[in-house]
Amino acid sequence: MQFSEPARMKHTPAAKAWTDLVLTILRLNSEIIADGDRMTKDLQLSSSRWQIVAQVVHSGETLTVSQIARNMGLHRQTVQLQVDAMANDGLVAFADNPYHRRSKIVRTTAAGANAYREALRRQVGWANRAVRGMSAQSVTQANATLQLLLGRLQTP
Repeated sequence: MQFSEPARMKHTPAAKAWTDLVLTILRLNSEIIADGDRMTKDLQLSSSRWQIVAQVVHSGETLTVSQIARNMGLHRQTVQLQVDAMANDGLVAFADNPYHRRSKIVRTTAAGANAYREALRRQVGWANRAVRGMSAQSVTQANATLQLLLGRLQTP
């Protein structure tokens, strides 16, 4: 079935290109998540767990669940469920927060740090395969364009 826009609702050429780009980004995001899940399944990581561990590792292990959620642009409850499951799996642990009695600090365990290191090792090969035949300049330009668009969407 063919869909046509109502007569008064016409995209400009740039807006049509933007819409096509958004659809491609959504498909790309799905593929990236699926690849990440496959890449790390045996490490007890999923793409979302991998992102959480990365937040903790790169913060110097001083983040609360609320801070992790804010950094990732997610709801605290969503991250809390993942962090609790990761704690049950031995990938993270909770530490007392000297600034807030109830809001614990999330720390990686040795198992979590090892899983993260292995995920990073695997990511290198995946990234190299993904951009094979492309120049660093073209990938950098694509990133700059996406960063510009992201900035425009984040501005109220």
